[in-house]
Amino acid sequence: MPPTFSHDPALRLFISAVDGHQATVAYQPAGEGVLDFQSTYVPHVLRNRHVGTQLVRYALDWARDHGQRVIPSCWFVKVVVERMPQYRRLLVDAGAVSDGGV
Repeated sequence: MPPTFSHDPALRLFISAVDGHQATVAYQPAGEGVLDFQSTYVPHVLRNRHVGTQLVRYALDWARDHGQRVIPSCWFVKVVVERMPQYRRLLVDAGAVSDGGV
C-alpha cells in the first residue's frame, strides 16, 4: 500500500502512514516564516522503502507552498536536500535566524 501524507500543525508533525505504521518529521517555528525541521523518525519496518525521503520531500514541498523557509537541523533532512538541489533555496542558516538576519 502506498504511503499517505499529512500535516498536523497542533503536534508540529508531518506524518506518513504506511501499513499501520507512522513515520514523522518534527519541527518547531523558528521566527517569522521559518520552520526548524528537527528530527525524522521512520519505524524499522518501513526503512529501506524510501518512506523517509518521500516524507521529507512532502514536508519541504509543504513549506515551499506555504511560503516558509527551513532550517535543516535534522541530519536526514540535510541529506535529502543535498541529493535534491531544487530544495536548497528553501534553506536558512540557523545563525541568521538567531542573529535576526532573516
